[in-house]
Amino acid sequence: MKNFALFALLQLVAWPCLIVGAEKPNIIVIYTDDHGWPDIGAADIYDDLKTPHIDALAASGVRATNGYSTAPQCIPSRAGLLSGRSQNRFGVESNGVDLAGFNRQFTIAERLKTAGYMTGQIGKWHLGPVHEISDHGFDDVYSKNANRPCFANYTLDGKTIPGQMVSDGTYHLDACSKAAVAFINRHHGNPFFLYLAYRAPHVPLDAPEKYLSRFPGEMPERRRQALAMISAMDDGVGQIVAELQKKNLYKNTLIFYIGDNGAPLKIHKLDAPGGGPGWDGSHNEPMNGEKGMLTEGGIRVPFLISWPGRIPGGVVYDDPIWTLDVAATAVELAGLEKDQTLDGVNLIPFLSGEIKEPPHSSLKWRWVAQSAIRKGDWKFLKGGNRKYLFDLGADPKEKRNLLVKNQPLASAMESELAAWAGDLQPPGIDVASMSPVWEAYFDFYLEGKAAKGANPGRVDRQWQSRNGTLKRENGNLVISPQKKNRNPFIVIDGLKISGSFPVELELESANSGSIGVAWRSQGQKDFVPAQRVSKDIDPTGGRQIVVLQIPAQGKTIHARVHLPKGETRIRSISFDGRQWEF
Repeated sequence: MKNFALFALLQLVAWPCLIVGAEKPNIIVIYTDDHGWPDIGAADIYDDLKTPHIDALAASGVRATNGYSTAPQCIPSRAGLLSGRSQNRFGVESNGVDLAGFNRQFTIAERLKTAGYMTGQIGKWHLGPVHEISDHGFDDVYSKNANRPCFANYTLDGKTIPGQMVSDGTYHLDACSKAAVAFINRHHGNPFFLYLAYRAPHVPLDAPEKYLSRFPGEMPERRRQALAMISAMDDGVGQIVAELQKKNLYKNTLIFYIGDNGAPLKIHKLDAPGGGPGWDGSHNEPMNGEKGMLTEGGIRVPFLISWPGRIPGGVVYDDPIWTLDVAATAVELAGLEKDQTLDGVNLIPFLSGEIKEPPHSSLKWRWVAQSAIRKGDWKFLKGGNRKYLFDLGADPKEKRNLLVKNQPLASAMESELAAWAGDLQPPGIDVASMSPVWEAYFDFYLEGKAAKGANPGRVDRQWQSRNGTLKRENGNLVISPQKKNRNPFIVIDGLKISGSFPVELELESANSGSIGVAWRSQGQKDFVPAQRVSKDIDPTGGRQIVVLQIPAQGKTIHARVHLPKGETRIRSISFDGRQWEF
């Protein structure tokens, strides 16, 4: 049982001397669900998104490019966020485990209530029975995560009711946004903490036509659904900010916008009919991997922090931070005594530029059979018996395993990871063996092996060959010459890339020569010789990565990738962050 009375008494004793002369900020945490790292417009990777309010939030504060969740799965990541402690310390390793350990933790809400905050939970809970949410420190509850009745103790027009199941007849994301505005209205005279957990773009994909109609044109239907659900959340962000401005609270409100983990791709990103299990339409690329992996695609998430009254706007922050920092930040800003049991740090001095050093010397993860540690740009990853070492500064896509070349560093990082894991519950660098599913994911994403269930003869319809033939084989796009003394090339049209952009190819070729990219801009009837850049390749064989910067002007609509003579095997191609993996 929590010794809450003693905890509250100690905090109340410390509180007055800590907050004299300081106005406590309101704190809002907006938590999204299975939302890939690049899937906000502010990331400037995909151009099919419509997130003006989320982008404005980023412009008003900080976009953390290396912002992390503590787990690649829903329940453990939420337990870590709300407790401010690594969930592995109290036994919430993964979905489906006993939540007794979480129930013993003091949540952000419980802590802030001792500092006079009003607290609210809206949306997805996923940490036990919804009628027990108030037991974790939340005054107001509107726990809606689907288009069905939900548990609530107030209405969308702001009236207090006994906790009960309510039917509001409103699309669940819109209902959550309305509940957030109502919460602000109910408590604008007091400092408040709001945890708004949208269930989006998590399956089932259920966006109404109101949002789907914003995304016409040809695209996978699951992508359209994800874009629509993200757009619905974006509308909610706009409504919340507008209400804060109306109440003259905006400059004294700290807003976090964070994803709980990466998107599930199920490797193949099948555009299956219906909105049920499978790919949720969100993207992780150019990060590698997906939900359920401690690769960057599984744990690096959208991470925005806005506080116009305290931190500067338009900041892109590259040092690694994570969700455990939310609780530590909130506790200190509320004037509570710093708690050494929390695993995060107060981010504000770092984001405001008062402290120049990185907030963390290292970040560490354990999720079932996987574990990882990041120190600076170096990341050591272990999955079962597999071990990897990546330099994320040079290789953020985790394509080049540098373990063999840097064995002493890898060993030291593994030892540090193991020492940390010794204090977890249960202790150890892993708690189970790798399942066949995760072995297959590691094979595909980290070893470059063909995925089971893929059609090896299928080639993305957008890519076509000239002077050669195309086929898919063992996770590669294989281009073979068709005409003697003629170099093959592949072409793609239907592009919409504005200005200069990067092209990256991961390939193998045993032939000397170069990789070249030619482009045609909107309004041009044909390719012109001046619009081509090239780079020599290493002819010794083996996988290599070639990066070219295309100095295009205007809008590029058509491109050719020129290849050396002989056979070339391409593992992936990326144009301006849009990636094809074969």
